[in-house]
Amino acid sequence: MPSSGPAQPPSPPGTAKRGRPPAPISPDAGPSHRAWLEPVRSTLFTSGLTLDDLVDRSGYSKTRISELLRGNGYYPAWEITFSVTRALGVPTQPLRRLWTAAAREARKGNDWIRHCIQQVAHDGDAPPLPYRAFTETMQPAYSEYARAFLLTDQRTRFVVHETFDILWLSWGEAAASANLNRYAWQLFRSRVMLRTPRYPDGQPDLRAAVFSTCEIHDNNPGHLVALTELIDLFDALTCLPDDQMDVAVLQHLCGLSSVQIPDVLGMPPAIVRAVDHHARATVEVLLNAPTPE
Repeated sequence: MPSSGPAQPPSPPGTAKRGRPPAPISPDAGPSHRAWLEPVRSTLFTSGLTLDDLVDRSGYSKTRISELLRGNGYYPAWEITFSVTRALGVPTQPLRRLWTAAAREARKGNDWIRHCIQQVAHDGDAPPLPYRAFTETMQPAYSEYARAFLLTDQRTRFVVHETFDILWLSWGEAAASANLNRYAWQLFRSRVMLRTPRYPDGQPDLRAAVFSTCEIHDNNPGHLVALTELIDLFDALTCLPDDQMDVAVLQHLCGLSSVQIPDVLGMPPAIVRAVDHHARATVEVLLNAPTPE
């Protein structure tokens, strides 16, 4: 009997068939929960595996796996999380750290977390050497940028380490991207902005960063004038488009050189110079704009 439509060409060798995307993530899933759930779901989608495949490989029911992949219901124990993600080939070490942070976000106690982890005797593999080299290179600049927005060392370390753990989970995709540095920067920036204090209109609030500058720490008669001017300057920086703000923050708040910034942002040096030029011009216009009466 003739076919009702044209035959589908076979997939190229080595190309995984994409599976059907899981149902949307529950709105109740917090940012730390999504930090590991989103890359896990992406891995499932690109793997071509189905929920039935995960049932066979993990030993858990389709209902429970579906709830885990949606972030629905109770926060999942580490045992089922490990079993499902192990079936997908997700690295254990970064996932466990992200899972632990999300468990605390879900108000799970330390005893519950420790008991869950003790049920699984598996430490996972060491990180890939290119990943280690990349994160060691980027950590100083990433830390300076995060500190400008998040202020405390604790928050800075958390966001930088969270970013690197997500990057490890997604390393195959990141390494295969056209621009690894850009891929990683956009991931990192999104994690910083997720936790940055904001004005009611959603604009990032850098006012607290003013007090960490040398102009304010210097005890001179004009420090109140400097304080007002710096607050205006920092507010102007956060009104810039993303790339312009990033270049300005890295150069003027973090002290990175013009040679370092293109590599950190994953942008050509000529583009960074143009972005910096536009940023300076825009800030000057914003600072000189008449104050509404």
